[in-house]
Amino acid sequence: MQKLDWRVWVAVGAGGAAIAAVWLSGLFKAQPDQEAEEHKRRSHINQVGRIAEGQILEILDVPTTEIEAVAPALFKRNAKAAVAVDTRRKLVCYSYSISGVSYETAQDITSLEARTDNQNLVPGRPASIKYDPSNPGDSILLADDWSGLH
Repeated sequence: MQKLDWRVWVAVGAGGAAIAAVWLSGLFKAQPDQEAEEHKRRSHINQVGRIAEGQILEILDVPTTEIEAVAPALFKRNAKAAVAVDTRRKLVCYSYSISGVSYETAQDITSLEARTDNQNLVPGRPASIKYDPSNPGDSILLADDWSGLH
């Protein structure tokens, strides 16, 4: 049996280190901020969207539980332990129709509540819905600088 050259061992070690580095970078990669992603989605639809007439179906006040810093708590020295916090989210369910296809969806408007006129946020009322023409199922009722409430 022939002995392996030291260069082979260096190449194998370097390859293993590269694989470990890629794996660890994925493990420590920051999770996208859901609120920022939703803001980006709303902004995109507000820019490219077309308007369809729809109707508010219902308003839900949904309890949720947020878990903060679960994975980072395992790896960071000064990280807080995972903490469960009870919060409430406000969802508006609405429907609209485009080219004979009906859509029913909901939008989390918790961060936009200050922009809502609660007198117009009533089940059964008509509303303007902005939707993405390339994906009509992706829509908004409210954005940071637009409201479909009548």
